[in-house]
Amino acid sequence: MNRTMLWFRKGLRMHDNPALLAAARDAARLYPTFIVDPWFVNPKRVGVNRMRFLLESLRELDGNLRRLGSRLIVLWGTPQEVLERALADWQIGRLCFERDTEPYARTRDEAIRSLAERAGVQVICPTAHTLYDPDELIELGRGKVPTTYGVFGRLAAKMGEPDAPVAAPSHLPPPGELEAEYGIPTLAQLGYPEPECPSGQMIPPGGEAEGLRRLHAYLSDRQRSAGFAKPDTDPTAFDPPSTTALGAHLKFGCLSARTFYAEVQKVYREVGKHTEPPVSLMGQILWREFFYTVGYATPNYDCMEGNPVCRQIPWEDNPEYLAAWSEARTGFPWIDAAMTQLRTEGWLHHLSRHAVACFLTRGDLWVSWEKGQAVFERLLVDQDWSLNASNWMWLSASAFFNAYYRVYSPISFAKKYDPEGSYVRRYLPQLARLPAEFIYEPWKAPRPVQKQAGCVVGRDYPDPIVDHEQAKARNLERMRLAYEQNAKGG
Repeated sequence: MNRTMLWFRKGLRMHDNPALLAAARDAARLYPTFIVDPWFVNPKRVGVNRMRFLLESLRELDGNLRRLGSRLIVLWGTPQEVLERALADWQIGRLCFERDTEPYARTRDEAIRSLAERAGVQVICPTAHTLYDPDELIELGRGKVPTTYGVFGRLAAKMGEPDAPVAAPSHLPPPGELEAEYGIPTLAQLGYPEPECPSGQMIPPGGEAEGLRRLHAYLSDRQRSAGFAKPDTDPTAFDPPSTTALGAHLKFGCLSARTFYAEVQKVYREVGKHTEPPVSLMGQILWREFFYTVGYATPNYDCMEGNPVCRQIPWEDNPEYLAAWSEARTGFPWIDAAMTQLRTEGWLHHLSRHAVACFLTRGDLWVSWEKGQAVFERLLVDQDWSLNASNWMWLSASAFFNAYYRVYSPISFAKKYDPEGSYVRRYLPQLARLPAEFIYEPWKAPRPVQKQAGCVVGRDYPDPIVDHEQAKARNLERMRLAYEQNAKGG
């Protein structure tokens, strides 16, 4: 065991990292490793903003390791092939990595575990990306997967308090001598163009320090944190956003979920009175936990067919509608502004996500949630497999949520938060000079007003892709029929 490899995938941090502590324990040589896996390094699957966030996080992780006498070793290739060679070449006796519950990762990790054991390498794989071990939660529920937040909450309460965060190490064993540089690549080396949005504008920088800084900055306003109610936050606020915007740091494990939980609990103890789940800050980390658990235990969770929690709805395959939606060409400024923010910055407020998802699916365009899920998978910096699938099923009223008749208006919804249209003007500058009364419905502006604003609908900005009220009525009937068919078992 005197030569140990620590394999980073998520968990890109020093604080609260049980895999790191296990790897360093009694090791004479430590090989902290990250693998550039072609499964993920693919611009069709992972957009440039998320890749930039990852590289920023890796650079900071490398710096933190170097300050303790270690460093990050970056290898390229399929993990099974790369690790089989590395374990042998570096004479590794112990392999440590944080558990990952996503389907690709589970298949990959089982193969790695098998090849390591065949080579006589001990494998240590603690649960630290979530508050709880999903297998223990499901076992506590007598093997039944919790498919509602309420059922999950009762199971979580029975689990008791999550383990407390563990301290970061104060020193690390050095790596062995390396025959190559094994440095962190650039975006260009990975085949990515420069991002559309300059770093530091609205995209949070990657890395552990920024995740911790943002958490503590948000929680420094104790009353706001204790009184947080997610449905009351503003989807049109952008400088700063009205939520913690820590999803990406949690997704990559730059910020530990257990640290988030512990710090919020400190605030609650200090303030006393606070909001409760599901809307509270604590409720948000528990939503994450719930979706991780149900996603882990449900086959085919990211698709409609073969998914036992998902209603079967006859969505249409309409490439033109999908392209217009994803490219911010629907002719509805609120929807197009949100999709522009998603493309350029890789982030959206949760209510913006709700609105654009509803618009694509049951609200207006009747396109499958799987198509929207794929666009979010590519563009979101905080894209998280189980959360992405869960939210798309929810917003399309395919699972978890059945009030399909509650449709987000692409016109009036944002207007109540931002009547002047500041958000739209920021992300759709071609509409910036329109009077406020027309900012959400530019097609209603008289032609002279459009010309004076420098934005003629049909030339400078698209006509609406559908008549919202007509599309809504048609789709409500489609949903009613689909629900009836599902109730009959059809």
